[in-house]
Amino acid sequence: MDLILWRHADTAPVKNDSEPDIQRRLTGKGRKQAALMAVWLERHLPDSVKVLASPATRARETAEALGRKIVTVPELAIGADAAQLLHIAGWPDSRQAVLIVGHQPTLGRVASLLLLGEEQDLSMRKAAVWWITNRIREDEFRPSLRAAICPEYL
Repeated sequence: MDLILWRHADTAPVKNDSEPDIQRRLTGKGRKQAALMAVWLERHLPDSVKVLASPATRARETAEALGRKIVTVPELAIGADAAQLLHIAGWPDSRQAVLIVGHQPTLGRVASLLLLGEEQDLSMRKAAVWWITNRIREDEFRPSLRAAICPEYL
């Protein structure tokens, strides 16, 4: 199984306490970041990838840059649990690649859980993609990092 973690792109700061965090939108810089990453992803993603996004506006706007069907999943909202994210993705058993557009610290925690075997707060830049693949070796699932890239390097 391939699990692709995509952190939402740059967002406008919270202006005041009356603005709900979930409604924050991408900045101009964020839209450019999302577009750059979408071009890279389109070159590498399988056609059958399932795209799941947090209901936060910034995550959905990031995912929309791909131009593919997106499923909004309330359980992927800000503050989501790493184990719940893996369950939603169908890790490690899904036969389909899954792309999740979400938030920190959840995405970093998922990556550390899979790659290091324990949940830690790994930092992940805005609009970055971490592609984790899971292969069976010697009758064991062995996750490995296939790619980690941010828009500044594209």
